[in-house]
Formats: sequence, C-alpha cells, structure tokens
Amino acid sequence: MRSSITRLKITEIFRSLQGEADTVGIPTSFIRLTGCPLRCQYCDTAYAFHGGQWWELEAVLARVQALGSRYVCVTGGEPLAQRGCPELLVRLCDAGLRVSIETSGAMSLAQVDARVVRVVDVKTPGSGEEARNRYEELTRLEAKDQVKFVICDRADYEWSAAKVRELALPERCGVLFSPSHAQLAARELAEWILADGLAVRFQIQLHKVLWGNAPGR
Repeated sequence: MRSSITRLKITEIFRSLQGEADTVGIPTSFIRLTGCPLRCQYCDTAYAFHGGQWWELEAVLARVQALGSRYVCVTGGEPLAQRGCPELLVRLCDAGLRVSIETSGAMSLAQVDARVVRVVDVKTPGSGEEARNRYEELTRLEAKDQVKFVICDRADYEWSAAKVRELALPERCGVLFSPSHAQLAARELAEWILADGLAVRFQIQLHKVLWGNAPGR
C-alpha cells in the first residue's frame, strides 16, 4: 500500500553531469529537496534551506522521465528530512531508474529502499556538525554504497583517516575524500592520501570545476 504522503517540497529538478561518487561524469537527473537541519560552514546549497514548491509524486516522476536520464540523484538540503522521501525513492526505483541519494551522516537510513545507492556524507570537525554523525547507520551500507568525507584542513584529514581505519570502512563500501572547495588545495589532499597509502578514492567536484556554484548545475 502506498503512503498517504504524496507531496514533497522541492527546490529544483534539473539535468547535469554527476559531479561526485562512482558515476561522476554521467548525465544525471537531480531532484533537490528543500530544507536541511544541519548548517555546515562550507555548504554550497544554502539556497535550498528555505522556499521551494510542493510537487505531487506523479509530477516529479513525469518531470524526471521527460529529462531522459537513466540515472537519478535525490539530494538537498537534506532529502531524508522530508518524510515523503523514502516513497519517492521507491517510485523512482520501480520506474527502472538507477537511483542514488546524497545524505548526511545525521539521518537514519532505515527506510531507504535497498535498491538505492546511498552516498553518506560523514561530517568532519571542520564542517561544524561533527556531533550530528550517527555512526551506527554506517553499518547498513553495502559494497554499492559510498561514504564521503569533505576535508577542510590537515586536522580534518587526520580525523577522517582515523575514522576510516577505526570503522574499517573500505571493507564495507567505497570511501571518498574531497577537498572543501576554496578551503583546501586539491593537490595537497591528493599528496596526503598517496603518502599515507589510504584505501580511499580522491575526488574533485566536477560540477564546480565546470560551472562553479551555479544553482541547477
């Protein structure tokens, strides 16, 4: 039986290249849900904290189908802050789409459909939201999923490397290290990873290289 929740508040739905994770560079439809309970100091989507428009689920599905990409990413804000998000994920999967969700380490993953690729952003001390992490949720992740650490400085790097080892994350899922845009030089982070031989994947946010912080990209 479908949930009685049939609407979601959405900031934007658009088509672009995936800028992160294991499908980087692939044309992807993005559904950016409105609202977020976190306030990371480096956030580049603060415009999604408020506003947005209410969409019926059927209208969301129709818009995504019209965009024509097989890959769909549900993001925010914090998409799981809206109670209707799990139902949206089910409907997208049922439509035969390859679905991923970008979510923080502060939210429960219990209701996320098993078919969805979960990209979980573990908040570093430099984010200002480290205390919000729910590490027990990471035990739900599988080989297809990824955890992401946005690194602001050397202290963030040391903390993140320690967490990767402590939680044995590479044995469970993919691990992504990204430099915080305009705070840490990408080359510097790459050299740290190589020097320490960390079993992580270095990534630069492709969409920022191409379009900066422009909304809808």
